[in-house]
Amino acid sequence: MTRRSTEQSLRAFQRAQRVFPDGTARVTIEKDPCAVYIERGEGAWVEDLDGRRFLDLHGNFTALINGHAFPPVVEAVTRQIHKGSCFANPTESELALAELLCARVAGMDRLRFVNTGTEAVMFAVKAARAITGRSGIAKIEGAYHGAYDWIEVSQTSGPSNWGNDAEPASVPYYRGMPDSVVNEVVTLRINDAPAAERLIERHAARLCAIVIDPMPSRLGLIGATPDFLAAVQAAARRNGILIIADEVLNFRQGYHGLSARLGLEPDLWALGKIIGGGFPIGAIGGRAEVMEVFARRGGPARVPQGGTFSANPISMTAGYANMQALTPAAFARLEAMGDRLRSALRTAIAASGLPFCVTGAASLLRVHAKGAAPADYRQAVETPAQRGAIQRLVAQFAAAGLLMQTSGMMCLSTPMQDADIDLISGTFETYLHDELRHGGPPARAAAGE
Repeated sequence: MTRRSTEQSLRAFQRAQRVFPDGTARVTIEKDPCAVYIERGEGAWVEDLDGRRFLDLHGNFTALINGHAFPPVVEAVTRQIHKGSCFANPTESELALAELLCARVAGMDRLRFVNTGTEAVMFAVKAARAITGRSGIAKIEGAYHGAYDWIEVSQTSGPSNWGNDAEPASVPYYRGMPDSVVNEVVTLRINDAPAAERLIERHAARLCAIVIDPMPSRLGLIGATPDFLAAVQAAARRNGILIIADEVLNFRQGYHGLSARLGLEPDLWALGKIIGGGFPIGAIGGRAEVMEVFARRGGPARVPQGGTFSANPISMTAGYANMQALTPAAFARLEAMGDRLRSALRTAIAASGLPFCVTGAASLLRVHAKGAAPADYRQAVETPAQRGAIQRLVAQFAAAGLLMQTSGMMCLSTPMQDADIDLISGTFETYLHDELRHGGPPARAAAGE
C-alpha cells in the first residue's frame, strides 16, 4: 500500500531483500509495495519506525488478546528472565499454566506443551493414529490448521479442482505434496451434515481423527452449526474416530473456549496463541485416557513428544499471567464490544445499500464484500471484484491509522475502549461512502451469485 510506505520502513525492507526470500521472514507479511516495520506496541496501539501510531486490529493473528506490553506479562517475564530463560528440567511455571487450563476446560484432564499451534495439531493427529492404529484423517474444506502436510490438504482449493458439492476432492496444498499424503485425507464441507456423515461412514475404517475448527477463520469466521457438529460427533463415536478440536485461534471466544460454547465434546484439543501471552506456545490437551498415549510407564511412550523449548518458563510465565487476567468478566466485556461493533458495521452496510456483510462472534469479526454471509468455504471464496473491495478497505483503514488483516478480519483486545470502537465504525462508514462514489463492488458478483 503506497500510502503506508515511509522512509524508514522502505529502508528496512530494502535491507530485507538481501537476506529473506521476497524480503519477508513469513509468508503472511503484507508488502504492497513494502512491509511496514513496527518499532513498539503498547495496549491496543502500535508505532512504526517513522513514529506513526495505528490501532491494532490484527493482534499478531489474534494472539494478543490483552494487547501489547500487557503489564502483568511484562512484570512476570521480567522476574523470570532474571532467573533463567530455559532449562532441561521442569519448573513450577508449567504446572501453574497447565492447572489453569485444565480447570477451565471440561474434559481436558491432561495436557502437554509445545511451541506452536502447528505442533499442537501435529501431535494430536499422531496421538489419534497411535490410539486407533489408523492413519487417515478428515478435515473441513478450506480450514487452516498450521504447517503439517496432512492438515494442509484442501486448504486453498478452488472451483477448478475442489470437485462436486457432495464429495469434495482432496487437493494438494503445494507442488510436490505426495499423493500418499493427499490420499490419507477425507475432505468435508462445513455445515453439510448429511454429506459429512455419509463420507465419515464410508471411510471410517481408515480414519483416526476428524480435525475441526468450530469457526474457521479462513472460511470467513463461519460457525459450525449445531446439527453439523452433532452429526460429525455421532459418526465419530459410532466408528471409534477421535475428534480433535483446533482452538488455536478460537480459544479466545470464551472463558471455557469455543467447543464448550458450541456444544462440541472433543477427545483432544489443540491450543496456542492467547495461552502464551505473546510468546511462542502450543498445547495438546484431552481426556486422561487419551493423553496416556504420551506417557512413559516402564517403556517408551506410544507417541514420544518433546522439544528443546517446549514448556520453557518464559512462555509458561507469560501465558499464566495473560490467562489469569482473562476472567469471565473480561471475556464478557470483549464480547459486548464485538457485538456493538458488528451491529454498527451492519447498520452502516444497510444504510449504504452496498453488498457487504459481517461474520464472526465474541472478539472476532470479518467483513465480506458479499451481500449475504457465506455458509461454507465455497461461498466464502472471493471473486476478483470482491478481493479488490477488501483490499481497498484494508488500505483505507491503514491510511486512517488502523491495522487489520488483509482478509478483512479484525480482532479486539482488552485495552480497547468505546472510542476505539467508534473509530473503527466511523472509518468503515467513510469507506462505504467512498465505495458508493466509485461504484463499489458489483452487486451480483459481491453477493456470490
